[in-house]
Amino acid sequence: MSVTRVLQQAKALSPSERKELLRLLQEIVAVDNGKKPKRSLRELRGLGKEIWQGIDAQEYIDEMRAEWKERDR
Repeated sequence: MSVTRVLQQAKALSPSERKELLRLLQEIVAVDNGKKPKRSLRELRGLGKEIWQGIDAQEYIDEMRAEWKERDR
């Protein structure tokens, strides 16, 4: 596959897909140069979500606030 063909395919991508492609290419180049690729906070999205399944957010917050009030007494 030629660089010209890859470039033509990249032009067909949406702007957000192009940004993602650029980020991934930068990681490849960094690894090739012996550097660790920079990590993105976006990679953490959804991490641990199974822990919170079935828990009502407002109830949880209310419980935490009640515990804090008990500690402050």
